[in-house]
Amino acid sequence: MVSLRFSAGLRPLARAAVLAAGLLCAGLSLPTLAQVADPLPSWNAGATKTGILDFVKAVTTPGGPDFVAPADRIATFDQDGTLWVEQPVYTEVAFAAARVRAMAKANPALNTEEPFRTAISGDEKASEEALGKLSSGDFMKIIMLTLESLTVEELRTAVQDWMATARNPVLNRPHTELTYQPMQEVLQLLRANGFRTYIVTGGGQDFVRAFAEKLYGIPPEQVVGTPDAVRFGYDASGRPVLRLEPAVLFEDVYGGKPEGIHLVIGKRPIAAFGNSTGDRQMLEYTKAGKGARFAALVLHDDGKREFAYGPAQGLPNSEVGTFTQKLYDEAKARGWFVISMKDDWKKVFAFEP
Repeated sequence: MVSLRFSAGLRPLARAAVLAAGLLCAGLSLPTLAQVADPLPSWNAGATKTGILDFVKAVTTPGGPDFVAPADRIATFDQDGTLWVEQPVYTEVAFAAARVRAMAKANPALNTEEPFRTAISGDEKASEEALGKLSSGDFMKIIMLTLESLTVEELRTAVQDWMATARNPVLNRPHTELTYQPMQEVLQLLRANGFRTYIVTGGGQDFVRAFAEKLYGIPPEQVVGTPDAVRFGYDASGRPVLRLEPAVLFEDVYGGKPEGIHLVIGKRPIAAFGNSTGDRQMLEYTKAGKGARFAALVLHDDGKREFAYGPAQGLPNSEVGTFTQKLYDEAKARGWFVISMKDDWKKVFAFEP
């Protein structure tokens, strides 16, 4: 039998998640939504909050018409712009730029060759804002340069070391503090009710796996990303290792997201959350299944607490996390929820009062 005594000091929703895990292992019933006074305290009352709670209640009520067995309660979340800040540039690109800056000391040619010159010119804030205007192809060139010949363990360590001190140059906060508190509550709510939560991201799979469990409670095997090619071999001591190569197996974005979901998860999700055109097909794929389904997109319309960009609804355009008016109109026509950061969230980050 699973011991649950250590859960007493946790916050109510986190305690419910622990109880859920223990009860599932013991073959007992899951806790209900009624056991938590407000499982989404960082959300304002409204259609979106109600929609999330109604969906969870519908798929977890035994005997109900929309009941879904725990084994099929799969929820997928894009990461950049959905679970944490993606402006002024994707965090993985900022990490790669920092590595290029270090590499340029041994290879000065990088200071004049694009897109590497952009990645390392000026101070960190100016560099990241300039990076945000580059193409996805340029992002890939910068990332690929910094991966070659690293073992997967070396990359994990490098990411974790960088994340321990790196800060967003605009918000002046550590990246680890810039996860969205309302989405953290959704993750906890779903897991407390028998869901498995997956990150499905266009970012590098190994990059996100380095911190996903610590930041979101999502273990490495539940991260579906753009996988880097790896090559099996041996290190100098004869120990078997996997080394990264400057290539990707497939891009986990647009139609690649449903493909990645099939390859790694093997089941169609019943809930999906995104924030950009790159998430459109994942939401379409999720909603195309039978039974109750939930789909939502985060709209960044709060320039005071975070960033404002679209260009949907007349917001400024952005090459990072583009949310077009066409996508907005499709969401409304298909019954997807559009989460207004300004209107739906009481607080954006946990550090806010």
